[in-house]
Amino acid sequence: MSVRSLAARAAACALAGALWFVPIDSHAQGTVVVVRNDRGGLLAERMREVARLRAQDARVEIRGRVCLSSCTMFLGVENVCVEPDVTFGFHGPTSYGRPLAPERFEAWSRIMAAHYPDERLRDWFLETGRHRIRGYYRVSGEQLIRMGMPRC
Repeated sequence: MSVRSLAARAAACALAGALWFVPIDSHAQGTVVVVRNDRGGLLAERMREVARLRAQDARVEIRGRVCLSSCTMFLGVENVCVEPDVTFGFHGPTSYGRPLAPERFEAWSRIMAAHYPDERLRDWFLETGRHRIRGYYRVSGEQLIRMGMPRC
């Protein structure tokens, strides 16, 4: 994603009152996408972004300090790697921090879990991780690497 398109997306989010959505320092270089310090955002938008990266067979490198909330959905890109020092923050789906109706919560939780390549991570998320909607359960890149995620 170019700096220009990130700026346009940030402006659109600001107009929509969703400044928390703006990824910090994510950029694309050819078919390599480096995600750095991404604090998450809207699930539907992230789902489309992940689908686009899958279709392009892009490599995604998750680096930096944090990958929070919907950023964790990047783990579902086929060619992804993580740095051991990245802190991944997991929590359940919300509407701008407010609880969802039970059927929407269930549907979005399952969509998020489907993006996690490891069965243990998916099961943990559905059993435990999704039930926190304020704050995060923190998982290190090193822990994900021990579960089989490739190291960058």
